[in-house]
Amino acid sequence: MQRLRGKVALVTGAGRRKGLGEAICRRLLAEGAKVVVSDIGAPAANLAADRIGTNAEMQAVVDDLRRGGGEVIACTLDVRDEAQVESAVATAVAEFGALDILVNNAGIGFLMEPLIEMPKDRWQTVLEVNLMGAFLCSKHAARRMIAQGNGGRIVNIASVAAKSGSMHLAAYAASKHGMVGLTRSAALELGAHRITVNAVCPNHVTTGLGALQNEYRSKQRGQTVDEYLAEMRGRIPLGRVGLAEDTAKAVAFLCSDEAQYVTGEAMNVSGGQEMH
Repeated sequence: MQRLRGKVALVTGAGRRKGLGEAICRRLLAEGAKVVVSDIGAPAANLAADRIGTNAEMQAVVDDLRRGGGEVIACTLDVRDEAQVESAVATAVAEFGALDILVNNAGIGFLMEPLIEMPKDRWQTVLEVNLMGAFLCSKHAARRMIAQGNGGRIVNIASVAAKSGSMHLAAYAASKHGMVGLTRSAALELGAHRITVNAVCPNHVTTGLGALQNEYRSKQRGQTVDEYLAEMRGRIPLGRVGLAEDTAKAVAFLCSDEAQYVTGEAMNVSGGQEMH
């Protein structure tokens, strides 16, 4: 299917191998879109090199995506920096002539600790990346889409933690709950410009960073990782944990004309684990 032929997409937090962002980019390319892959590029406070998409890894992702066909470029972007956000939007337009799709995928889910032990700076890092970053990117992408006059699509990658609490992930859950509020508010404001704004709420996906959560949770429960994952599968009606491709397919649908009358939604992609 080529539902997105001629569209230009910017995907944040997409510079890690086998991550959600890479899967989303691959699907958008397969649907005919031109894609800007972005990530922070270099370590920062609370963001170690093995937890982020470095420039080298991001380029490797882009090289691999190019082998699959389609037009794709890399762009360094710290979503907390408004000037860099403006520059990334400008890069998409300069390279491909427009910006039609924004996928706010950049996020932190690896700063896990009890609420009463979490330092303020780590809480702030999570909220800045997960929520403020989505706000800044949506703000500047929407400005461009409005100027173009052709509508647009904004898709926020939330989580089932946007709808239910999660122990030792208070900052993450708070940021994702906030992302749903941002989604709904932006949908109200941008609908007049034919810009839809939706969120996708996946359950656990064992990406590289998802594996860190597996290790943390299984240790917390006194289980092996295999035992923890088996218990998780038992709570999911469809009997398996999520795949990156599950989220990518939902994103592609929300970016297509088939979803032109869908906005303000927080779509669960959880195998039935989350039903509200």
